[in-house]
Amino acid sequence: MTDNPFFAPSPLPYGLPPFAEIRAEHYRPALEAGMAEQLTEIARIAAKPEPATFENTVVALERTGVLLRRVLAVFENHAATDTNPLVQELDAEFKLKLAAHRDAVHLDRALFARVDAVHAERAGLDLDAESLRLVERHHSRFVRAGAQLAEDDQRRLRELNAELAAATAEFGQNLHAANAAGALVLEHVEELAGCSEEAIAAAADNAWALGYEGKYVLSLLNFTEQPALAQLTNREVRRRLLAASADRALATNGPVAARMAALRAERAALFGHPSHAAYVVADETAGSVAAVTELLERLVPPAVANAEQELARLRAAAEADGVTDFGPHDLPFYAERVRLAEYDLDSAALRPYYELERVLRDGVFHAAGLVYGLTFTERTDLVGYHPDTRVFEVFEQDGRPLGLFLADFFARPSKRGGAWMSELVMQNGLFDQQPVVYNNLNLTKPAPGRPVLLSDDEVRTLFHEFGHALHGLFSAVRYPLLASTQVPRDFVEFPSQVNEMWANWPEVRANYARHHESGDPLPAELVDRLAEARQFGEGLRTVSYLAATLLDWAWHTLPAGELVEDAAAFEAEALERAGLALPAVPPRYRSAYFSHLFVHGYSAGYYAYIWSEVLDADTVEWFRGNGRPIRESGEVFRRELLCRGNTVPALAAFRAVVGREPDTAPLLARRGLTG
Repeated sequence: MTDNPFFAPSPLPYGLPPFAEIRAEHYRPALEAGMAEQLTEIARIAAKPEPATFENTVVALERTGVLLRRVLAVFENHAATDTNPLVQELDAEFKLKLAAHRDAVHLDRALFARVDAVHAERAGLDLDAESLRLVERHHSRFVRAGAQLAEDDQRRLRELNAELAAATAEFGQNLHAANAAGALVLEHVEELAGCSEEAIAAAADNAWALGYEGKYVLSLLNFTEQPALAQLTNREVRRRLLAASADRALATNGPVAARMAALRAERAALFGHPSHAAYVVADETAGSVAAVTELLERLVPPAVANAEQELARLRAAAEADGVTDFGPHDLPFYAERVRLAEYDLDSAALRPYYELERVLRDGVFHAAGLVYGLTFTERTDLVGYHPDTRVFEVFEQDGRPLGLFLADFFARPSKRGGAWMSELVMQNGLFDQQPVVYNNLNLTKPAPGRPVLLSDDEVRTLFHEFGHALHGLFSAVRYPLLASTQVPRDFVEFPSQVNEMWANWPEVRANYARHHESGDPLPAELVDRLAEARQFGEGLRTVSYLAATLLDWAWHTLPAGELVEDAAAFEAEALERAGLALPAVPPRYRSAYFSHLFVHGYSAGYYAYIWSEVLDADTVEWFRGNGRPIRESGEVFRRELLCRGNTVPALAAFRAVVGREPDTAPLLARRGLTG
């Protein structure tokens, strides 16, 4: 296809893909050509007659797969943000083909022999630190992909990888269908009693968009607890909404989750590990199953104790209303009632002060300027991948261009749930590429002319995801394998969690938290009450998170040969065993819609959020107490950590910033777990 835009580098600034020219029919030939091209390049390297060197083997390996990376960045974005039947079909097909392709690369014995030879001689090659790191990471990737396995084991590994790729596609497509089918359709506006005018209007607009004109639709977000549960006064509607959320995809994805866990356990056994979790954490900062288990077990008892105390207050409020059968569908509603009664803080009252555009420009972007000296210019002349996508050019303080940031904030039926950051172009010096990164959220899109008003949680999510974006934008690395956010999974959330601190930094909040109509600042007394109330519910939130984390851990510490027959029963037993079987506090995710684990690469890794939060809470204390101006502290954090990618061990980067080993005390204090 001579008109296929993937077959030549993009002529647009920063290599932004030419989205106006890309059509779905371009993907298959570009993906096929990209895989074929890389295998040809690999064959040339493996067949070289001269001895293996760093340049002719390791750097040559880094130079392969340019076309494949270019098309995959766009295709994976399309599959996540605006899927359709053709894209879903291609996604299922190419998950299998790409799994086989990766095996073809990493199980090439001639290629590995050359990588292994360079690795064996690395100490005497006079390599700089980044090049030495590249050799070590490539060698580790080959070994962990099965390069040293016997022929029979490699044959079985290929089969397992193919089965897992097919199951991943199946899980994702089942979940997409279940999210659509599980949307709660309401006939009468009275059923939305308690919701704000904006929320009711959004439900009506959502109904119209989904073909339910004259009705109201609450679409499901990715996690168990749906935002409307905090406002809906009708208990039956709350019950139906939570049931739709918590039970979605159980019949279809429960068996898929069980099958994937069993396949992963068998694959880990091929590598000599007792479980998939052991295989995963061996390459993370945690290092061992015991280290993760020790942290989680330390957190569970105080978190449950806090949650039980908080639940007692909620049940008392419910009993005052005559509710004697308090259930999980009541928890968000009465948490909001108690927050209002005890702290005089109505979460809905905050929304008028959190208008999206102002939070973005005067909050998120302002903080990036305050801490790192960045400025942003919207590029309306550049086309994003969806009409809702906005493109911003990012500049250093001295005016030098840094990269592009794309923002895609609104939910749509064709978009997967949750919030995330990814990259269309990854920074690297080898190909002289600057970064093109993007953030996705799933905010409800209002009717034209209506403001987009955020909750306190949504503000925090906006800052969090932009922290990932900064990690990608600041990358200053030579080799693609080590660039940007390609750090251990239990470290990647750390920079984004640190960036959340600026949402509550007084100077930043004063700049963005203003009433969308009057422009008045968020009243000081409301700020004080918000700070006082922030600890309220921390026990419940921690238990909900830990329950999901320990479900992940239960699935992925299973030994090879053990197949779960009933996913729901397995979940119940796992939570009981972990001491987290609180019927009124459901896990943040149940297995059937836990896409972190079964689609997006966080299997045996959901603990990463709390593990990274140890570093995050400690770093926030460093920012507050190191005696430097904020701008100077920001430069240290950028220079020693954000720009390094995976060129240095993750915890070495942390120590270079803070000057010591991590301390768990700030995390325990933040989460109210010091008692």
